Amino acid sequence: MSKHAVVIVGGGFAGAKAALELADDKNIRATLVSDRPDFQYYPALYRTATGGSRVLSTIPLDELFKSRDVEVVIDSLASLDREKKTIKTSGKKNIPYDSLVLALGVQTNYFGIPGLEEFSYGIKTVNDAERFKKHLHRQIVEEKKPDVNYVIIGGGPTGIEVAAELPAYIREICKNHGLKRPKLHVDLIEAAPRLLPNMSKDYSRAITKRLRSLGVHLYLGTAVQAQTADNIMVHDKRINSHTVVWTAGVTNHPFYKEHDFQLGPRGKVRVNQFLQAEKDIYVIGDNADTPYSGMAQTAIYDGKYIAHQLSRIAHDLEAHPYIAKHPVYVIPVGKRWAAVSWGSVRTYGLMGWFLRRMADLIGYHDYEPFFSAGTRWLHEDTPEDLCMNCSESTAS
Repeated sequence: MSKHAVVIVGGGFAGAKAALELADDKNIRATLVSDRPDFQYYPALYRTATGGSRVLSTIPLDELFKSRDVEVVIDSLASLDREKKTIKTSGKKNIPYDSLVLALGVQTNYFGIPGLEEFSYGIKTVNDAERFKKHLHRQIVEEKKPDVNYVIIGGGPTGIEVAAELPAYIREICKNHGLKRPKLHVDLIEAAPRLLPNMSKDYSRAITKRLRSLGVHLYLGTAVQAQTADNIMVHDKRINSHTVVWTAGVTNHPFYKEHDFQLGPRGKVRVNQFLQAEKDIYVIGDNADTPYSGMAQTAIYDGKYIAHQLSRIAHDLEAHPYIAKHPVYVIPVGKRWAAVSWGSVRTYGLMGWFLRRMADLIGYHDYEPFFSAGTRWLHEDTPEDLCMNCSESTAS
């Protein structure tokens, strides 16, 4: 009997997890198509961007799937032929499927604000993080001109994490190069009336208090109008800055609209109770119009679920419906402090940080054997900068 061909497109949380779960099923031939050669652990990108090791936030796919029965294709998805049940990659490779799983991830949305795409920095990839670190070092070390204002746009988890870590990281750069401790001005701008507008008010309030204690200036209920190379316009007020980090918005991958998938009000793909968008095509992770999509925990859960269902299909068993799982929200806000929202339970401070650390260990272990995951997890305080002086000074 021929094996059931499962093609998974997307090497993020959902896609990589689905491929790993299917690797040992002898009735399935799994293929993973990814436009990047590595898996990126997004919750740690803020650490990589502020002096932490890239080991925390990236795992090469060839390492992840070493000795696993999964074909990994490094290429991007170009088109889909529903009738022939094949996909075509940008490299002109045709890949047939019996079941297709799409987990393409999201793209940055600048909401048409002039200048943002050209002049702002992002924290969406490891390359983004390293570009940001290089910029900070060039300003502070080479040009001897720390910025007048460091501006973070977006009061979601990434914006909060970066804003909280940035003051300490900039001071560390100055210290490592024997420079005078600068007077820092870090601004966090959020268009909604409060941080994390979709979370409870007490959770938002605790994080707001913590950020202010770290010296971060908050502009709430404030819309960004435009950015130039030298400043950003906010409510008709000009803020001088050469360091603007955009974390405020994402949009669904354009492939779905271009290929006539049914989209919900949020622009995400409509799926049924089995995460099926169409016959033999499944959409998971950030792209699916399901409760809690957009969370890493949800993407991991989706990957496990779809692998289990496809395995049942390959063994001629009945599929089980998808039941959304409420995630636990854990947001680190500076050194040794995190805010946890677990159902009706709230925990802040050092205990929250401990829970975050445990969550990261579990997160790594979702993709790697325990020893490898533990080794990666222990790099939390390992410095890594493009600047050797900073890395050596911090390490000593």
